[in-house]
Amino acid sequence: MLENYLIVHKSILPDYYEKVLEARRLMASGKVREVSQAAKLVGISRSTYYKYRDFIFEPSDMSGERKAVLSMMLDHTPGVLSSLLRGISDAGASVLTITQSLPIHDMASVTLSLDISEMGVPIAQLLSSLEETTGVDNVRLLAVE
Repeated sequence: MLENYLIVHKSILPDYYEKVLEARRLMASGKVREVSQAAKLVGISRSTYYKYRDFIFEPSDMSGERKAVLSMMLDHTPGVLSSLLRGISDAGASVLTITQSLPIHDMASVTLSLDISEMGVPIAQLLSSLEETTGVDNVRLLAVE
């Protein structure tokens, strides 16, 4: 999973990447409520914001509590969610929130926020382990703090 990510210095990136982060910060702080307003304030288009918002993250202080947000699809079969949660617990992570949609075509979308500060394995190993869980598909790392 981590093979899809790079760490690069922002000086070599187009300036609109940092502006997407700035727009996200404005919205998270509550200074602005709408994407169009945030985009206008930082000088990017709404389409630029939406195109990059889920792919650009800022590093944070890793010394304290760390969080991760994952998304995946689960088969609508008894025990799949339980197996998934057991795998997370076995890795040393704690579930903070679970959001699950109603199953459509026997598949449910699940988003998990995890406390990974006490995790005994790298996040890539956790993602691989979850992907191998029977009934779990399309595991994606959405954010890490």
